[in-house]
Order: sequence, then C-alpha cells, then structure tokens
Amino acid sequence: MKKAYIIHGWGGSSSSEPWFEWLRQELEKKNFKVVVFDMPNTNEPRIEEWVKYLEDNIHPDKIDEETFFIGHSIGCQTIMRFLEKVHRHKRIGGCVFVAGFFDLINLAPEEIEIAHPWLHTGIEFERVLDHCNNFLAIFSSDDPDVHLDEAEKFKKNLGAKIIIKHNEEHFNETQKIPEILEFLR
Repeated sequence: MKKAYIIHGWGGSSSSEPWFEWLRQELEKKNFKVVVFDMPNTNEPRIEEWVKYLEDNIHPDKIDEETFFIGHSIGCQTIMRFLEKVHRHKRIGGCVFVAGFFDLINLAPEEIEIAHPWLHTGIEFERVLDHCNNFLAIFSSDDPDVHLDEAEKFKKNLGAKIIIKHNEEHFNETQKIPEILEFLR
C-alpha cells in the first residue's frame, strides 16, 4: 500500500494549511495511507526534536518504494534530515517540497535564533540521494519568506523537478496543489 507522510512547517499544524486536507482526501481516494503529523514545539522547531519525532513515528522497516514524503517549509528540511539517518540503500518513492529552503529572507529578530541551526547545519545530500532520486520542489514567485534562488539549490543538490507558481505566497492559504497529485501517480 502506498503511504504518504505530510510534515507541516514552522508554526504550523496538521490543519494549518488548507491544501493538507485537500491532499489527504485526494490521496486516500487513490488508496494511499496518509499521515499528516502535528510536529512538536511548532513555534520553536528544533532539528533534533523534529527528526526524532519522525524516527519515533515512521518505522524505518516500513519505508519502501511506495513511501512518499510531502513537506511544507521547514518540514522539507525535516524530511531531508530524517532521510540522512535512515539505513543506507533503503529506497523511497519520492519527496515533494513546497516552499522549501536552505536560506530564508525577511526573518524577524526573534526568529533568527530559531532559524540559525536550520540554516547553518549542513545536509548530507548524498545520503538523501541514496534513498531517493525522485524530487519535486514547488515555489511561489511572491513568497515573502523563501527567495526563488532556493529553487536552483534544490535542482543542483537533489536534481529536483522545479515548479514555480504565482500568487501563492508561502502556500499558507493555498487550497490545492494539483501538481503534487500528478507527481505522485
């Protein structure tokens, strides 16, 4: 059975973005088992805590080529950092990154300390690529937090297919993202 795990972003929840529920319903119609996580300490996300939460809630022996990850914002980094720790050569079906980043713009002063480890702790892309070579990264041309330069980083580091949408900002109010369904077919 195909499985999809959806990981929200900083300050989010399993119901914070309308497209989460839309995607869950659409994938369940296609016989996916869908889990939308409520990540811990969402207003002050920490790498170790978020990765451990995935390790505790996704059994590595259940990960296979019918397993897919969908992340929003900092959830994208969480997925990559989780995959770094999975046993080598364990393949998954693919990853979708919505408004993912390696760098952020327009951080408020109180956000800088929280963001610092996420922005300055490297990701071992070769470990991530050991598990997957099927990536889709979706960005919006008017995202106030993620510059479009991030798209090139996802393409360069992961070979991700890139989609640039318009007028979606950080995808917090987006109702649906049909490109995700097309990618997961």
